[in-house]
Amino acid sequence: MTKETKVNAAILIIGNEILSGRTQDTNTSTLATWLNSIGVKVGEVRVIPDVEETIISTLNHLRNVYNYVFTTGGIGPTHDDITAESVSKAFGLRYEVHQEAYKILEAYYKPGEFNKGRQKMVWMPSNANLILNPTSGAPGFNVENVYCLPGVPSILKSMLGGLKNDIVGGDPIISKTISLRTVESEIADSLTKVQNDNKDVEIGSYPFFQAGKLGVSIVLRSEDQNKINKCELKILKFVNEKNIGIVER
Repeated sequence: MTKETKVNAAILIIGNEILSGRTQDTNTSTLATWLNSIGVKVGEVRVIPDVEETIISTLNHLRNVYNYVFTTGGIGPTHDDITAESVSKAFGLRYEVHQEAYKILEAYYKPGEFNKGRQKMVWMPSNANLILNPTSGAPGFNVENVYCLPGVPSILKSMLGGLKNDIVGGDPIISKTISLRTVESEIADSLTKVQNDNKDVEIGSYPFFQAGKLGVSIVLRSEDQNKINKCELKILKFVNEKNIGIVER
């Protein structure tokens, strides 16, 4: 892939604890921010349960639609951690002990601590590539365009640095935020006109409530700074004409 190529990804959050509300998902934000910074646009995020058939069918769909798929969750030592086995079945690969991962964890734990439960974390699809884990030892893995990461946010975040050389992105996605003291209905028509005239820039409007007052943040996103600048000028023009206050820029 060249820098001119549009590169996209899907994020697949796996875990009953997310769907039940017991655990808050912060991994989507972490992954999407990191991917945008290296020129990979996130096109879809799905949250699914720890159900083998669901994991397999969802993964097989996403990996054929997107350049990259990132999964989080389900690669720990407990009975409901079934992501690695499900990925093996999705690719038609053997589910087996990864010898390099075994050596890493055997060295990581004190003698006698590398028990049967922890040994479950070295079972992966055959010939999977390891994603090293500088925080807690247990590696993630990747097969083709699928990258499987743990669900613990701090551990996931620590592992992203090791992936940077593996992920080929396009131009980094730049964003610009203009926060206004207004309501969406007041700027809707003007903003629609700017969007229609600038198809290559993604324009979003997001209401907020701050210091007891309503406002709207306009977010511009593109790979091209010049296009963002052009949009910004057009937005500021109608903002000034309507005497709308700017909260921050």
